[in-house]
Amino acid sequence: MKAVVNKDGCISCGLCVSTCPEVFSFDEDGIAEATGKLTDDNFASAESARSACPVAVIDIVEE
Repeated sequence: MKAVVNKDGCISCGLCVSTCPEVFSFDEDGIAEATGKLTDDNFASAESARSACPVAVIDIVEE
């Protein structure tokens, strides 16, 4: 499984980065991206970030 951010719809609110910094970060333009690996330890917080995203641009998909 991996997290994916639709960068075209991201509003840079930072919720995902603050909820799960192990997986999400900001790129050089201030748009969120999924750069970290999903693990058993961070999956629940990544799922919380996905669910809480105000513009629903985060997906968790099979690799």
